[in-house]
Amino acid sequence: MTTDHINISTNFIMSRKCSITGSRPVRGSKIHRRGLAKKKGGIGMHVTAVTARYFTPNLRNKRIWVPELKKFVSVKVTARALKTISKNGAHATLSKAGLI
Repeated sequence: MTTDHINISTNFIMSRKCSITGSRPVRGSKIHRRGLAKKKGGIGMHVTAVTARYFTPNLRNKRIWVPELKKFVSVKVTARALKTISKNGAHATLSKAGLI
């Protein structure tokens, strides 16, 4: 079987990781509470369950224009990394991350 027709890009591997900041999902928990708070006239809040959950980064697949290279670079970045790119410049940020 030939893979000539399949275009596999290394930037879009299915991991949930930012290409620039390295941010990835972290494991945490959600605390379920029941009851009315004491300061609202109740008998107090009670924890009924602690459920496992993941806190995932705000990832976006973006094509970023790099003027120095005169081309687009496709990256998977978080919203915070987009702010870093707009602050420091596309070429400086991407080259520091080792993407270009």
